[in-house]
Amino acid sequence: MTLPQQLNIDEDVVDIVRRLEAAGHETWCVGGAVRDRLIDPAADGYEVDLATAATPGQVQALFRRTIAVGIEHGTVGVLDRGRRLREVTTFRRDVRTDGRHAVVAFGVTLADDLARRDFTINAIAYHPLRTAWCDPFHGADDLERRLVRAVGDPAHRFREDYLRILRALRFAARFDFRIDAATWDAARAAAPGLRQLSAERVRDEWFKGLATARAPVVLASLWRKVGAAEIWLPELLGESEVHGIVPRERDPVLLTAWLTSDPVSVLTGLKGSNAEIARAAALRDGPAAPSGSDDPSLRRWLART
Repeated sequence: MTLPQQLNIDEDVVDIVRRLEAAGHETWCVGGAVRDRLIDPAADGYEVDLATAATPGQVQALFRRTIAVGIEHGTVGVLDRGRRLREVTTFRRDVRTDGRHAVVAFGVTLADDLARRDFTINAIAYHPLRTAWCDPFHGADDLERRLVRAVGDPAHRFREDYLRILRALRFAARFDFRIDAATWDAARAAAPGLRQLSAERVRDEWFKGLATARAPVVLASLWRKVGAAEIWLPELLGESEVHGIVPRERDPVLLTAWLTSDPVSVLTGLKGSNAEIARAAALRDGPAAPSGSDDPSLRRWLART
């Protein structure tokens, strides 16, 4: 992929970059918003994250309105002129990981920061003042190839945080991408490590996947094939077992009920809220499907559950 000369970045974000750079702190746009704008230049509504050489204390000193949203990991929320929260994170590298959390160190370079990221498509940085790109792991090429590929050694990436296995599945299902063979093999080999994750993190990733997948059944299939369903969603149905009308609503409880044999058991295991578990019970015990495929029938069915 030939990277565009310029990326459309909100002027409020550019103002934050300009202020940090004027104070001598190198600052780049990073993360999912950069990736998504490369996939779809017309994409809007994605929050642009910033990575900077400034320490959290220096960021807080430069901006009057800040929130320490994750200061132990180097992240400070800066309120822009429209009072929207913009996350600014210090360049960092991992000092120690345990498969769930990382201890990070600051005082490193952008290259170090990008090297600790999960997948090449998420390790692309853009400088809005210089209109320059930094793509050391060829993430743009992987976007063109429609490929999810780990940065560096995939086995090492997954050992750092086993949640990355589920993230790989989410990106593949969301963008209809393939997963690189070495990355897939490492994910399957590392799948037993998913047991170390908290139920809350797994639930959040499952819900995000359901909300963004082009086809939820594809996401479910990937969970089964990688070995995640065996550990966290043993109630997940096979593709041939999923029946009824595909829910139009991207309601995670509704989709969990559609894709599993016992949504109550699933959401209890994933530590869903009492309200979510109660809805799952109503879906399990109520009418199996809407009376028709039209919107009014669907709404009446949802209202009963």
